[in-house]
Amino acid sequence: MPDIEVNLEAKPEVTAFFDPATHTISYVVADPATRVCAVIDSVLDLDYAAGRITHGHADMMIAFIEKAGLTLDWIIETHVHADHLSAAPYLQQRLGGRIGIGAEILTVQETFGKVFNEGTEFQRDGSQFDRLFQDGDTYQIGEITGHALSTPGHTPACMTHVIGNATFVGDTLFMPDGGSARADFPGGDAGQLYDSIWRVLSLPEEMRLFMCHDYGPEGREIRWETTVAEEKRRNIHVGLGQSRDEFVALRTARDATLAVPTLLLPSLQVNMRAGEIPRDPSGRPMLKVPVSGL
Repeated sequence: MPDIEVNLEAKPEVTAFFDPATHTISYVVADPATRVCAVIDSVLDLDYAAGRITHGHADMMIAFIEKAGLTLDWIIETHVHADHLSAAPYLQQRLGGRIGIGAEILTVQETFGKVFNEGTEFQRDGSQFDRLFQDGDTYQIGEITGHALSTPGHTPACMTHVIGNATFVGDTLFMPDGGSARADFPGGDAGQLYDSIWRVLSLPEEMRLFMCHDYGPEGREIRWETTVAEEKRRNIHVGLGQSRDEFVALRTARDATLAVPTLLLPSLQVNMRAGEIPRDPSGRPMLKVPVSGL
């Protein structure tokens, strides 16, 4: 079991916001007693072909927070997403709060700073974020304690956040019929992912688990909440008695068939900057497309 003090009696209010364009689920996690909340894995709307950014998804979350009378204290990224842009700065500008991510963001910044040929103006020390979580760190959402657990494998900076009886797994796990996330990005590792998944699944069986993505396998309706017990019983990649070696072989073979995510290049450039759009020397927002750079 993870070396944290799990409090299943603390029951945050969890409200999900599904983005159909990227199959991402963002969350508002609120302490019912104090009305303080966190946002986890927000989404910025991008029309990639047109180079146009809008804020419809984030505005829905803002409207919900304001109508519910909540105070936003944390804007948390479970990892540097490769399939959508973070709306963290937009939310912070509108509602305040601190932006947090795992401390291994430095590894991601160093790796992709080279890929995108970033100059010295791009700081690779995580200073774009307000808090860099180390494994085992705690923070408060009102009266509820949040715990940050390092769960690398999909990316080096992946973290799982345990908040009362609710755990937000990022891309470490999918719903039981979805299995697990890919591990073939730079810094990813299928063996690490297996170990991280079982770190999550060592939490109490009644712990609620919330996914960052769902793709509706076999045409089922989109879902994002399950439990540790259900994942251990039914997850198609790790819940049926698979060994570590079997998982690594399965994950490696499957990853070799997967296409590059459509928004990989813009997402990495933006998300390693805590959601800020990079700018050219004249100050204009600008994204790069490295040719044969990945």
